[in-house]
Amino acid sequence: MASLIAENFKFVSLFFKSKDVMIFNGLIALGTVASQEVYSVFAFSCPCSPERNYLYGLTAIGVPALAVFLIGVMLNRNTWKLVFECRTRGCRSLSSTAGFALLGSIVGRAMVAPFTWTVISLLRGEPYVCALSEFVDSTSLDSFPGGHGAGTLARFPCKDVPAEVESFKEEIVRRLKYESQLLGWLLVGLAAITIFLLMCLKRCCSPLGNHQEAYWSQYRSSENDLFQRTAEVHAKLLAATNVKQFFGFVALDKEEREQVKEFAVEDATPSLQWNKITGVYLYRENKGVPLYSRLHKWAKDMIDASLDTNGK
Repeated sequence: MASLIAENFKFVSLFFKSKDVMIFNGLIALGTVASQEVYSVFAFSCPCSPERNYLYGLTAIGVPALAVFLIGVMLNRNTWKLVFECRTRGCRSLSSTAGFALLGSIVGRAMVAPFTWTVISLLRGEPYVCALSEFVDSTSLDSFPGGHGAGTLARFPCKDVPAEVESFKEEIVRRLKYESQLLGWLLVGLAAITIFLLMCLKRCCSPLGNHQEAYWSQYRSSENDLFQRTAEVHAKLLAATNVKQFFGFVALDKEEREQVKEFAVEDATPSLQWNKITGVYLYRENKGVPLYSRLHKWAKDMIDASLDTNGK
């Protein structure tokens, strides 16, 4: 049971494991803040009309947050690894807990921008004031004149407020901004506590020490960088081979000609090999030796198979 829990919660570390992730999340948050500022200055315009205010205020907060959340999910590589895993292998290598943890890491990464958008919207207060101004209880205001209902209250976020109630505008706006900012800071506190608890959980459940976990992170980063660069060269050389086969020659610059001489690319890598190194990967060990990725496992299997063949 303990080994199962340890294996499943390895996925929780995906979101917190590297400094690059934290820097990337920080850049996303800063970009979201800048976008929110631009939107508030140039685009936000409360309709100042009953019922429309509420819909517009909620939409101004919720729709952009939903949009950037979906973009974050789509841009996360783990999303498509999980899709590929379930499509090709039926998620057989994932237990329900591991799948939930991986899904949580995807959602956690994608939540950075929408959370920032929502918090900044609440701290600024304009959308909240627009949405809820018509619901202010006028009886809670001292000496508020009668005969002014939701229609008048809905106009308080705007400049065209009736003269007889204009003196109440500042108090109402201040009260609503207080509520909005209070919600915003409560969200920040809740997020901080949640992140702290998840980091504690990750440290408690991870079977790896700090040094090995840092090494794993460095390995994955180096493997991805080398794989991308090598794939780019391989694709270019394979294309050069095919173009030469068609035309009888291929126009290459000096560096590319040197690559053609140094590396021989005769054919494309079979799809079966691509499928073996693609998908979700759970940390494994083979006879005490760590296997840090699907590519690492594939290479190890190829070496073992070669040794078995030579031994026979």
